[in-house]
Amino acid sequence: MASLAFFRAVNLTCLNIRSCAHHDGISGPHNRGFGRQNQMHTTRTHYDAFSRALHWLTAIAVIAAFTLGPEHFGRALREGLDPATRWDIVTHESLGMLVAALTALRLLWLVVRPAKPRFEMPAWMQLTSKATHGLLWLLLLAVPATALLALGSEGHPLTLLGGIRVNEMPLIANSPLADLADWGEVHGLLGDAILWLSGLHAVAALVHHGLLKDGVLRAMLPMRR
Repeated sequence: MASLAFFRAVNLTCLNIRSCAHHDGISGPHNRGFGRQNQMHTTRTHYDAFSRALHWLTAIAVIAAFTLGPEHFGRALREGLDPATRWDIVTHESLGMLVAALTALRLLWLVVRPAKPRFEMPAWMQLTSKATHGLLWLLLLAVPATALLALGSEGHPLTLLGGIRVNEMPLIANSPLADLADWGEVHGLLGDAILWLSGLHAVAALVHHGLLKDGVLRAMLPMRR
């Protein structure tokens, strides 16, 4: 009887050890693999800090450039105005070049940045999001490019903050692109388009935050500690 009681006690002890090992996730190769798999598939809730900083700097620069965009800019230049004498023109052009530089940096960062957060949403919403982002990227490059085309094709200088001035752009002036369109007019239209599209982008982010509550807007905000 004593030996029978002893074996029962050993058996119960083994069962308890197995149970604890199972709850701790170490009961065997399968569970250990499952734990590693969970760690590998941990979803990110935020974009990395550098991506967030570039996003908001670009947004601020676009809004400021649009706000400071002088009316009848092209007409004033054709009438002989030196753009260096107008602080709004100098600031507008400087912000435009800043947008171009930030956009180029963001595109390079896309190649090496950490994985971005992913959110569950209907297929049509994913498609709309990709199309909107694609158009925004295109406009962020096209708006500064058409500004340079407008200045270069009409022989106007590029004036930037810090006294930087480029009087001539022969590569543009002698290019077949120079006479292809009224680039000043195109620049204005694209500037309006990027502002409207950015506004729709912002409204969509607020809908995600307020109605869908899926974390899309929070992903581009600072992480809470």
